[in-house]
Amino acid sequence: MKNRAIVIVLDSVGMGYLPDANEFNDVGAHTIGHVYEHSGMKIPNMVSLGIGNIEGSRLPRVRFPRAAYGRSLERTKAKDTTCGHWEIAGFPMEEPFRTYPNGFPKNVIEAFETKIGRKVLGNEVASGTEIIQRLGDEHVRTGYPIVYTSADSVFQIAAHEDVIPLEQLYGFCETARAMLVGENLVGRVIARPFVGGNGKYTRTENRRDYALEPMRDTILDGLVKKGMDVVGIGKIEDIFAHRGITTVDHTKNNPDGIEATIRFIKEGRGDFIFTNLVDTDMLYGHRNDPDGYAAALEYFDSKLPEILSSMSDTDMLIITADHGCDPCFPGTDHTREYIPILALIGRGKPAELGTRRTFADIGATVYEYLTGESWSCGESFLKLLI
Repeated sequence: MKNRAIVIVLDSVGMGYLPDANEFNDVGAHTIGHVYEHSGMKIPNMVSLGIGNIEGSRLPRVRFPRAAYGRSLERTKAKDTTCGHWEIAGFPMEEPFRTYPNGFPKNVIEAFETKIGRKVLGNEVASGTEIIQRLGDEHVRTGYPIVYTSADSVFQIAAHEDVIPLEQLYGFCETARAMLVGENLVGRVIARPFVGGNGKYTRTENRRDYALEPMRDTILDGLVKKGMDVVGIGKIEDIFAHRGITTVDHTKNNPDGIEATIRFIKEGRGDFIFTNLVDTDMLYGHRNDPDGYAAALEYFDSKLPEILSSMSDTDMLIITADHGCDPCFPGTDHTREYIPILALIGRGKPAELGTRRTFADIGATVYEYLTGESWSCGESFLKLLI
């Protein structure tokens, strides 16, 4: 049987603040540790693989872990989804995207307003769920979209689906995406549609992300050039601006993303399956909900035996994350943290991966396993898995 690789990104499941966290005001963050200490969550299957054996994990250790285990630093000076995934895929950015802790410059907002033909509300750093409650009524009354950002490099546009129809909102996002380059290089423009009324609003699952294409090849591009089938599940296609992906299943929540991953594995489809499970970040990390966060991890853990039993002896599985978003830490933004790595081929074997110097080690490992060749960035740990 041919080799196949599966990478599952548990979005925002960080594992302790990085040595440079003081530069991001994130000293003290520890997403999975704080969630565990708050909730006492039970994730026995990941524990059996060795997640608690990772240095600094704060989770229960086992004597005989079933997989290779370790953690990684992020080389890119950032803590956002795009930079995290690009680095996992073998492209650390030397210069991170711009962030806007005081909102976007006046000239940027005025240019955007001119292009869409209406004013905007907000233009501030805010929680998405909070700002629609605060400005939602004014938005409904005026028809002005709500623009906001966060500690990450994002230009987010929120609009009520009955006030600004989805296709029009998506058009506004495409306009912003075309503008936010050069000196105002923003990682992602995000459509944030919502519904409701009278000060009580709820975001819908019709979010859409508009990312830039990576400035150089990732392993996704490398694999496609070799004729391989790269499957993107969840928001992977958005993060890579639809490049380097041959098959897409744009699931919108964790249960659907997990089921899609299992289906592709069982059907023997894809050479590389790349899955993002977003709920931990979007629904619970940003909303300071450690109990919901724990429940989402417990649900994934409950499905892990089915994932593992569906794999062949030549399937490689890597479970990891892209940054932190500690629901017990002050604020609602991402946190600058180590990411965990659990890796195995077939039934797996224990191995200590240590602390990797870049997320790109994951991509280098996948690329070597599927092609037998080295990737241009990162150090493969394949020899520790075989």
